[in-house]
Amino acid sequence: MLNYLEHILLQDEDARTALRLLDRLSSNISRTIFIIDNDNKIVGSLTDGDIRRGLLNGLEISQPIKYFMNKGFKFIHENESNLEIIKTLRKKGFDLVPVLNAEGSIKQIIDLSKTRTMLPAAALIMAGGKGERLKPFTDTIPKPMLIVGDKPIIEHNIDRLISFGITEIFISVKYLKEQIMDYFGDGSTKGVSIKYIIEDMPLGTIGALSLIENIKHEDILVMNSDLLTNVDLEDFFEYYQSHSAEMAVASIPYVVNVPYAVLETNHHEVKSFIEKPSYTYYSNGGIYFLKFSLKSALKNNEFFDATDLMNFVIAKNQNALVHYPLLCYWLDIGKHQDYIKAQDDIKHLNF
Repeated sequence: MLNYLEHILLQDEDARTALRLLDRLSSNISRTIFIIDNDNKIVGSLTDGDIRRGLLNGLEISQPIKYFMNKGFKFIHENESNLEIIKTLRKKGFDLVPVLNAEGSIKQIIDLSKTRTMLPAAALIMAGGKGERLKPFTDTIPKPMLIVGDKPIIEHNIDRLISFGITEIFISVKYLKEQIMDYFGDGSTKGVSIKYIIEDMPLGTIGALSLIENIKHEDILVMNSDLLTNVDLEDFFEYYQSHSAEMAVASIPYVVNVPYAVLETNHHEVKSFIEKPSYTYYSNGGIYFLKFSLKSALKNNEFFDATDLMNFVIAKNQNALVHYPLLCYWLDIGKHQDYIKAQDDIKHLNF
């Protein structure tokens, strides 16, 4: 996680001090610092190129950096949807972008080489199941904590959420919950907030949503913890928003190839036929974007499946539920052969 304090200097510091700071910055991080005034408000940005240009224009290395800085710096606001701005900055090659509060102070600096965007959504990861089909692996380890590659299954998903700028994360836990809670803690080591929803009884695939009191945004992503996927969450979220839906479910295309002619019949009469047709069906991929307000459909601390919520949304409004076909890698690690496959697949996947 980027330590943004390393990239901040007061405007009255001299250019020599700024050069020393720029030189200390890690070689794999953009050498950019952001300049603030005495009220902690950002007033500019500075690179070694800015200092070089200032010196060529007659400035002295001992002069304050406020004379060297770029006042036309780029920034984004916290608690706002900045998806299009971030996309534009990424295309233009910007690496570090400050996130400002309403007063113009820096709250964080995002590194666009690692964080793809900042989705205005919270996330709920369902991680309370026993993983009965993966015994004996799950006798002493909860399924989400089984190692795939170099880290637990659930950590792949958490790191993916973080890479899309989701920093408010809830994890629903029950079976061997202490292992998950001890491993991730409050999320501070990853620079995010992690809170735990403890299920005293099984609450189904989305019932834990009823135990979340409030979130910072209108939307929440809900996903199963035992999925291994490189889904583009930015594209999924924009799809969900563009359809003005209340809920979107990621779907898995499943193609059935029939090796014979299929007849269309009316009793004994053949009306037509299709030679060796292919049919595409869509199954539930266990990842959802939805309005947090849909929580009102759930009874507090009672069993409720995501399919129950889908039925509720359909009954409420025929256009409120949409599906997003996944054309990426997706694997539900539910059985032994899935776990073995995941160990091989992770070696070749770009996450």
